[in-house]
Amino acid sequence: MTAISLTREVDYRAMAAKAAADPAKMRAGLAGADIAPTLMVLAQFGNEGDLLDRAAPHIFGAWSFMEDMPDTLKAEIRERLAMTLEAIAADPEAFAPSFDPGRMQTILSRCVGQQVPEEYVPLIMEEMQFSGVDSRALQWTGAQAPSRAKGFRVVVIGAGFAGICAAIRLKQAGIPYVVIEKNDAVGGTWYENTYPGCAVDTPNHFFSYSFRPHNDWSRHFSRQKEILDYIGDTAREYDVVGNIRFGTEVEKAEFDPETDGWRISCRKADGSSEIVEANALITCVGQLNRPSIPKFPGLDRFAGPVFHTAAWDHSVDLKGKRVAMIGTGASGVQAGPSIAPDVARLSVFQRSPHWVMKNDNYHREVTDGHRWALNNVPFFTNWNRAQLFWASSDGFHASLQIDPDWEQPDISLNADNHRMREQIIDYVRDQLDGDEAMMKKVIPSYPPYGKRMLRDNHWFQMLRRDNVDLIDGAIREITEAGVVDADGVLHDVDVIVMATGFNAGKILWPMEIRGRTGKTIREVWGDEDPRAYLGIAVPEFPNLFVTFGPNTNLAHGGSAVFHFECQVNYIVKALGALLESDADAIEVRREVHDRFNRLVDDKCRNMVWSHPGVDNWYKNAKGRVTLTSPWRLVDYWQLTRDFDPGEYVFETAEADTVAARSTGSMAT
Repeated sequence: MTAISLTREVDYRAMAAKAAADPAKMRAGLAGADIAPTLMVLAQFGNEGDLLDRAAPHIFGAWSFMEDMPDTLKAEIRERLAMTLEAIAADPEAFAPSFDPGRMQTILSRCVGQQVPEEYVPLIMEEMQFSGVDSRALQWTGAQAPSRAKGFRVVVIGAGFAGICAAIRLKQAGIPYVVIEKNDAVGGTWYENTYPGCAVDTPNHFFSYSFRPHNDWSRHFSRQKEILDYIGDTAREYDVVGNIRFGTEVEKAEFDPETDGWRISCRKADGSSEIVEANALITCVGQLNRPSIPKFPGLDRFAGPVFHTAAWDHSVDLKGKRVAMIGTGASGVQAGPSIAPDVARLSVFQRSPHWVMKNDNYHREVTDGHRWALNNVPFFTNWNRAQLFWASSDGFHASLQIDPDWEQPDISLNADNHRMREQIIDYVRDQLDGDEAMMKKVIPSYPPYGKRMLRDNHWFQMLRRDNVDLIDGAIREITEAGVVDADGVLHDVDVIVMATGFNAGKILWPMEIRGRTGKTIREVWGDEDPRAYLGIAVPEFPNLFVTFGPNTNLAHGGSAVFHFECQVNYIVKALGALLESDADAIEVRREVHDRFNRLVDDKCRNMVWSHPGVDNWYKNAKGRVTLTSPWRLVDYWQLTRDFDPGEYVFETAEADTVAARSTGSMAT
């Protein structure tokens, strides 16, 4: 297996020389670049003078649009950076970048509009790779480990964002692996979801691997195809595609206590079966991968096409058709406005409203100048990502915690949460042109972030269209002709689109995963009460590691890709510790697992998702939050940054079974 390097060192001298080679082009590029990362780069080279202090009062948030800096001040910053790059090009030692943590903290704090706590500095330095050092690479300490790794086999289930990350990190560590993917290409949910308007709601320059930033996104929040291409390009660049078995679905995985290995039963696209044996199993199947179809009475009688947004039927032409869209969650808010202009009538059925928030960058294309700076200005990519990290993550985590003394507990959590609520209501009222009847339908009664916060994809403008109806309430039944609402009114439609979400609570379903004691994961968890240490490890299931597991869904912001990287980093370190020992399997200690989950439950009880007025897919029928992470990003990063062998039991199989297994193959 060929070793790969994920180091991303910036040759700032060469970049400066290249940028300064065409002064007019450089200045034109900087004129279109976002101002905060431009100032950050300048300050990192220590040539900002008093510009950092003068600019700070004009920056009131971390998003690029949250500043009111005078044009003259922006021009001064851009010209000073142009002169700095020219100086470095003329004399490579003229200015050297600072990597001092205190200095970096000051720069970031001034340019995101609030004080960034010291605890975030090492995280930001690692995530943004300012120093060019890949600190997430596995560092072997035992001499026997690399040779032991050659006979060790890992199966990764799923070739989406997490699965490709796991493959790359395993390859980097020199640990043999195979990825089993049920689809015929990489991408996971970004391969399966192709509905109109499908897009990410995390800014792309952060919704990407830390070791492979992409500087040529067309939009700040890109559409499905562009994200899918990014995943595929990453898999090809790091040459992991050859280790993926496409068109193969895992049906069952059984742990063998005698060999301390996993026996994985697969079904191939042609219907044949295959057995794959491995020492360790990593699941990368996500939580949002099995569509949920409500059992509406009469659904099977409907005469027209019915399909879920996650399985969009592109053979059905919606132009001029009467369409029912059931559901107003994330996919509905994206798909509805995308099809409304083409259909004859769109009847939207809403069980309960969602909070829908404006973001000025959601429909904004990346300017040529900003893209030029990302590709040509030293450290601009790093600072741009750092700014987005703060903009979309922990800055408002405290506002999602319940204040027991808050005077309006039914509709908000605390003063900050209430202020957010009022700001969103003002925005919605403006979008609906003061239509109070519609306001009563679309404004939730629960606090903001009680359910997934949605980005406004012209949703409220869509609701004002003459050919769109919003039907608020339950569905009584479905007939051959259409959908009958709670009042008994029949809505005649030609097509039904299910924007009804996923079976998120049934993590790892429908796979049958059987552990050391013979119990399946469903028998241990039930259908809706999954628990895992760090969302990754489960007692009685040795050498099984879960990504996007229980209580790891990000509902307050951040990037799922960041979380995947934290999980994969931890898993690879766990495998490294196993290979550096004389053991063949590791299993998280029951007391460690239980103590962690008690802490998770305690923290979740104080978070918005546990609010009694909220019914969401984050919690089970008993009200326990099972899917959402209560941690700030910095907390989860610290929890998963290092692997503690003392939290696990190390097990050794019989010598003869180990020897027999080491000569086997990953195929049947």
